[in-house]
Amino acid sequence: MHVPMGPEPAGVHTVADVVARMERISADLPIGDGVRAFNEMYLATTRNVDEAIRGQQFADPAFMTRLDVVFATLFFSALDVHAGDASLAPHSWRALFEARDRAGISQLQFAVAGMNAHINYDLARAVVLTAREVGGGLDERRRADFLVINDVLERTQPAVQRQLLTGPFALVDSALGSHDDRVAAWGIRRAREFAWATAETLWDVQGSSAEKRFLGGVDRMVGLTSRLLLR
Repeated sequence: MHVPMGPEPAGVHTVADVVARMERISADLPIGDGVRAFNEMYLATTRNVDEAIRGQQFADPAFMTRLDVVFATLFFSALDVHAGDASLAPHSWRALFEARDRAGISQLQFAVAGMNAHINYDLARAVVLTAREVGGGLDERRRADFLVINDVLERTQPAVQRQLLTGPFALVDSALGSHDDRVAAWGIRRAREFAWATAETLWDVQGSSAEKRFLGGVDRMVGLTSRLLLR
């Protein structure tokens, strides 16, 4: 199977490992760094998803737990690859990584650009990789669990957006004016619907000559969208 995972980050095997890695990322980066802005939103989201898993909100908690870990490792892998050789990182992530310290971009824009890359490019790959590892396909039960996450994310996003635009982050954004209108059209629910549809297509073409071309096209399209979000 061609679906690329990238080098698997060391020591990331459980949701607790994911949270610990995200905490280290935020601790190591200065306020104002675009990757930290995305990571703060992702960390809050991961904690809430973990609560939902432990709260038995899913029909297939084993699949959702593994998906959470695989999904996060794709972000960590992209970050590690870019640090080693930026030209090898996915196009979808380069937009954020290259603009992370650029003036005139709000913390909210950085966070949404990261979510765009992670959901619209990484999530479909994570779903397929997890289904192959755990077994079974993309059935309706797993799709229903996938949709439950939408509610968790939509509860998380407004609180993190307020965090990104208040407190210490306000010092970064104070001179930039409001960027809410620029990113308002980007919605988690629509992005995740696209990701599931992409996963179904990827599942159907896996192992074929079309797989690499399909993923490459999605990667470039998502990268372009992120660059528009960061303008």
